[in-house]
Amino acid sequence: MKQIFEITDEVIIRNMLERAEYGTLALCTDNKPYSVPVNFVELDGNIYFHGAQKGRKMSMISKNMNVSFSVVENYSLIPSYFSSNDGLACPATQFFKSIIVDGVVEVVESREEKAAMFEALMQKLQPEGKYKPFHIDEYDTMLKATAVLKIVPVEMSAKFKFGQHVTAERFEMICEHLEARGEKLDLETLALMKSLRAGYEAEDQNVL
Repeated sequence: MKQIFEITDEVIIRNMLERAEYGTLALCTDNKPYSVPVNFVELDGNIYFHGAQKGRKMSMISKNMNVSFSVVENYSLIPSYFSSNDGLACPATQFFKSIIVDGVVEVVESREEKAAMFEALMQKLQPEGKYKPFHIDEYDTMLKATAVLKIVPVEMSAKFKFGQHVTAERFEMICEHLEARGEKLDLETLALMKSLRAGYEAEDQNVL
């Protein structure tokens, strides 16, 4: 029985991308992999990020524009004794949400698209505003000196692990422990567990 469940709801995926402050960009050239965390913003279905005009990242992209990009949102760590009394370490796990985007990188050249990307990124990371809009001339030098890239997705998948598959007894045991520990993340995890469990059970009944 699978322990990690694929999520296809575009609203859920987009909400997660809006919340995540950074993702990991994975590159590969000459059979040498390289990954780097980058701030990003999703805009019009594409993933945008920026950086220096020169460097290892840009050099590798120039040789191979096929990339993979991942975002992970961690939730509660589940100790083994939260779901089992047999003393084994095996049940220990962590609940999470993850998104993987495989696609092709394009270098953004137009000032308008660069400005739109930075405007969207600032709205995401500094929603209170208090900065000058990017259409003004004062940003021209910075925009010319900064590389802006976008990943055009070829394939996107989202997977959530919140104990959807476990027995009712184990599920209730985990819930009780999370509620007792009572940290903010535990309560958020608990709410998601119950929501996703209800969807999983409804889907299971439909299959039957």
